[in-house]
Amino acid sequence: MHNLSIRSLKEGYQKKQFSPVEITKMYLDRIHHLQDLNAYITVTEDIALQQAKIAEKKYLAGQTGILEGIPLSYKDNLNTKGIRTTSGSKVDENFIPNEDAGVVRTLQREGAINLGKVNMHEFAFGITSNNPFYGPVKNPWNKEYTPGGSSGGSGAAVAASLSVASIGTDTAGSIRIPAASCGVIGLKPTHDLVDATGVKHISWTLDHIGPLTKNMDDLAIMMEAMTGTNYTACLTEDIRGLRIGVPKNYFNEGIDGNTFALFEKVLKDLESLGAILIEIDIPYSLDDLAMSFAIGLSEAGFVHEETILSAMDSFGLDVKASLENSHAIPAIDYIKALKRKVQLNLGIEQLFEKVDIIATPTTPITPQKIGEEMLEINGNQDSVYHTMIRLPAIFNVTGHPALSIPCGLAENGLPVGLQLAAAQNNERVLIHSGYSYEQAFLKSFYAKRDSIVDLAIKK
Repeated sequence: MHNLSIRSLKEGYQKKQFSPVEITKMYLDRIHHLQDLNAYITVTEDIALQQAKIAEKKYLAGQTGILEGIPLSYKDNLNTKGIRTTSGSKVDENFIPNEDAGVVRTLQREGAINLGKVNMHEFAFGITSNNPFYGPVKNPWNKEYTPGGSSGGSGAAVAASLSVASIGTDTAGSIRIPAASCGVIGLKPTHDLVDATGVKHISWTLDHIGPLTKNMDDLAIMMEAMTGTNYTACLTEDIRGLRIGVPKNYFNEGIDGNTFALFEKVLKDLESLGAILIEIDIPYSLDDLAMSFAIGLSEAGFVHEETILSAMDSFGLDVKASLENSHAIPAIDYIKALKRKVQLNLGIEQLFEKVDIIATPTTPITPQKIGEEMLEINGNQDSVYHTMIRLPAIFNVTGHPALSIPCGLAENGLPVGLQLAAAQNNERVLIHSGYSYEQAFLKSFYAKRDSIVDLAIKK
């Protein structure tokens, strides 16, 4: 029951095979039973059950929303009216918003049930979700490893069936990295496609809000509820003639051998479905990645200005280190970075005149053990943070939609993600191509995922 899709749950409700209250209680029981994953900061049991009772009445009246009776979780930097919203911080540990974030309001209007607020990297400032105040989130595949971040609680909650889907935020890969690390699906939509009001930002220029789900059908339904656009019509399998851009530079550099081998297999799989592979040059470099820090840190310095000036020691060590120099970034560097952002946006958009999607690995390597801050790829050492954001962050700078979908298991038994990106506001082609790949190649992976995760979380 805990692995049922959104569509299956709604059909079960309509046929009275089970009720929203029964399903909500099942998820709440599972959350309590699997507390050691540390996926949640706040569980809203009473609110969830109240919402489930309302959903039951709506099914009886035949007046249901797109997500009526579907239990969701929300990253804890999304405001929830009357519910503690910590942003994974000590600073906001007692903050209770007076209104919902825009996306929360939209989804609850469609009947979604709020199971609670999930754990995250403090203020979304990292990719391990090793939180110094609320404890580390653990990867359901192997609890010694991180689930990625910063939306690590969202990734873990979806993979472990602690919510049907979850809403995360993404500044440099923070939806897609947990999706890849936890073997689920994550979409960073086009910048500003999803209402970003009521979110504790790092950077309003780079931040995106999007869903994490177990399958492409759930993703399409979630996006439909979030945007009012019909994405379920994109769930077709024929991708013959789809032009897939394969980067000749940047995205094939510094990749773990096992990860890159899986990526090359995916390309052959897509080609076998009738897709056309086209080599492309990406107008992006490590200098551009460094440039994006000028945007992110400058805006973060503004967002957190009061705390930086009055209570710097309230931040965790890694966030403090990131913010310490945020006010020292020259305005000219910030302006240059914004101008370069415009150039990159145009350069990437022009690529989509030649190809329909761009395919890359989501991350260069699988997630690392909790507490590890450095890693080695092909003999070269780098920080975990810099390594993991290197591939997804470009699409935060340009604002293009990008999807992470599982593409297999590495030799260490952890999942690997495939990243697909598309032109601005063309989420449809991502959902279409992701669904086609899923239907042809991921059914056995999903079965293995659910089996492995269920075994791992019992240990």
